[in-house]
Amino acid sequence: MAKLLPDQSFYPSPKMAMQAAPEKLAYVALLNQNAGNSDAMAVVDLDPGSKTYGKPIYQLDMPNAGDELHHFGWNACSSSFAHAGHDTDGLQRRYLLLPGLRSSNIHVYDTHPDPRQPTLTKTITAAELAEKAGYSRPHTLHCGPDGIFVSCLGGGNGADGPGGIALLDHDTFDVLRAWETDRGDQYLAYDAWWHLNQNTLITSEWGTPSMIEDGVNPELLLGQKYGHRLHFWDLAAGKLQQTVDLGAQHQMALELRPSHDPNATWGFVGVVVSTEDLSASVWRWSRENGSWRADKVITIPAP
Repeated sequence: MAKLLPDQSFYPSPKMAMQAAPEKLAYVALLNQNAGNSDAMAVVDLDPGSKTYGKPIYQLDMPNAGDELHHFGWNACSSSFAHAGHDTDGLQRRYLLLPGLRSSNIHVYDTHPDPRQPTLTKTITAAELAEKAGYSRPHTLHCGPDGIFVSCLGGGNGADGPGGIALLDHDTFDVLRAWETDRGDQYLAYDAWWHLNQNTLITSEWGTPSMIEDGVNPELLLGQKYGHRLHFWDLAAGKLQQTVDLGAQHQMALELRPSHDPNATWGFVGVVVSTEDLSASVWRWSRENGSWRADKVITIPAP
């Protein structure tokens, strides 16, 4: 088992992770609502025995204004070890990558040697993301077996779409390429996650930058133009295998939450609103007889 734990934050199973010692620090994105001022990241003390428990103890201002921080995460995690033969020597959960949803820059912070005071080590520019992967507006990242997967809402070099996934190098954070090799008719993007043991990646849909720039567009919403599909991909090949449509009335299929059981073939996706009755919903995807499906399991009525 020790071979699977080069860093003490890696666990082969969710059960082992839950049995581990609790985290003593949290990193929290801070949005600045004042135009011209930069966003920031706060370091929060989670140690119950500390005098500063539950309080911010350090703040890092982003180097430029206009990032619009959203989701962010680590350079490496347990998913990095999914494929047999992957070189894990020296790989550590050390670097935090903070994508700017509006700027398209990705800031890389090093939590060593002092995790209470991370330092900026690299900025992946919007120009590099567009040139090497053809994408903009980075949204969510996951540390995977072949690199760091960054879901992006927009196309590069002024293109509104399609959105997709940029692949980054685990160690250098260089942008390698677009992950997809055959996207079929997939155009809208949002979240991405996977069933690693099933060689399957799932993506959801929101909208392109022009569709979200000024908030929800009522005409697009009532015209059912926002995303409402799930896409199931061959993870190793980057090829679209199947698309499941939740129904055009179910607008904005966003966050994906697959089962933590590595052998499972099910998970959940949240849908923002139905144009029929303004309800929100949660859908469960699953695989039966080799095909994927999605069923609504929770309805949240409009207030």
